[in-house]
Amino acid sequence: MKKLYVGNLPYEITEEEVSDAFGQFGTATSVKLITDRDTGRKKGFGFVEMESAEEAQAVVDELNGKELFGRTLKIDIAKDRPPRNGGGGGFNRGPRERNFNR
Repeated sequence: MKKLYVGNLPYEITEEEVSDAFGQFGTATSVKLITDRDTGRKKGFGFVEMESAEEAQAVVDELNGKELFGRTLKIDIAKDRPPRNGGGGGFNRGPRERNFNR
């Protein structure tokens, strides 16, 4: 499977509509539209997994820069996310050792 980044999506589009549009080029095995954590509203981008790399490339070639519901799509092969290091700026890393023997 190959994952695609899909940007500049209309806010009112559904996962089913995205799957139908991409289905012209193969099998969209999953569609995930990203939503705002606080409001639940769609953010205008998402990710689509295609069954094969060839199908994913066909989507990029045919739909990138094309209009869907009045918006010009930005589609690219998704880049792997770098591993999280559990950072957080050092805040709240647990109890600190104290040296009382000075």
